Amino acid sequence: MSYVNAEEVLPEGLIREIQKYVDGKVLYIPRKTENSVAWGEKNGTRDRLAKRNKEIVGRFYSGKSIAELGKMYYLSEKRIQGIIHEYESSKNTGGFDNE
Repeated sequence: MSYVNAEEVLPEGLIREIQKYVDGKVLYIPRKTENSVAWGEKNGTRDRLAKRNKEIVGRFYSGKSIAELGKMYYLSEKRIQGIIHEYESSKNTGGFDNE
């Protein structure tokens, strides 16, 4: 999120009106609903985690143990179990979206 000086983008009358409520303070203006993005979409984190989780599931079904996978991916065994459970649950719903 970048900082923008209101004097550079807003009309003077609107600035005076806003100052009645938040004079001299930083104000966050949320994005319009149609412009918002889901967590991790903008920087690719969501895709990287989905790819990682698919690799984990694939390696699990190829014979790697939960303990081995935890060490490989620096995750707890509980999290590895959760990823595998999410995959198995998603087989019934037709998707595998994680994190």
